[in-house]
Amino acid sequence: MTSSARTGWLVPTGLILLSAVPMIAGGVRLGELAAGAEVTPANARFFASPLPVVLHIVSSVVYCVLGAFQFAPRFRRRRTGWHRAAGRLLVPLGLVSALSGLWMTLFYALPESDSGLLTVIRVVFGAAMALSVVLGFVAVRRGDIARHRAWMIRGYAIGQGAGTQVLTHLPWTLALGAPGEFSRAMLMGAGWVVNVAVAEWLIRRRPAGPARVPAGPAAPRPLGLADR
Repeated sequence: MTSSARTGWLVPTGLILLSAVPMIAGGVRLGELAAGAEVTPANARFFASPLPVVLHIVSSVVYCVLGAFQFAPRFRRRRTGWHRAAGRLLVPLGLVSALSGLWMTLFYALPESDSGLLTVIRVVFGAAMALSVVLGFVAVRRGDIARHRAWMIRGYAIGQGAGTQVLTHLPWTLALGAPGEFSRAMLMGAGWVVNVAVAEWLIRRRPAGPARVPAGPAAPRPLGLADR
């Protein structure tokens, strides 16, 4: 593997590592539900209605891992068929992740550590993720690759919020202990804000490819997170 090829895999590898802690936590939650662990005030809402959390965990994990490979430019260029096939999976996965997260936010009982402010933040970013995926899909159906790429990057950035929230919480917890309701809401929101800021920087710094592809039956209709 050449040096440039190794460098091209740094971003997807980093994105998968960013997902590691949420994936482990999600696996533990699924294990509790499958094994029938002891019901506590912290997990009672999941046992009372397990389908939304199962859908959320499974869709989010696959979305974050599969989506990471869309940020490997050489891999995308060499395997264009894979890029399109993965994109067709990423759209429904992203929507299930966002909508199941919204459902849990609105209909699960609010944990003691959460607040109304955190509920509002979750609703805003959950809705923004779903909207980004839909707009990315609409853009590629119209042949607008530049807008497709931008919206899919935004949606993926929001979907990766849980990983960045680990990083925003860690320094606070080590220095000051467990955050209170307001601090927790701010730290959770900071994770999403950081990701969206990085996404906007990435969208603006990368050279733009062709803005549109020709309309018609032969026009390629890729579905992915980045330009080809």
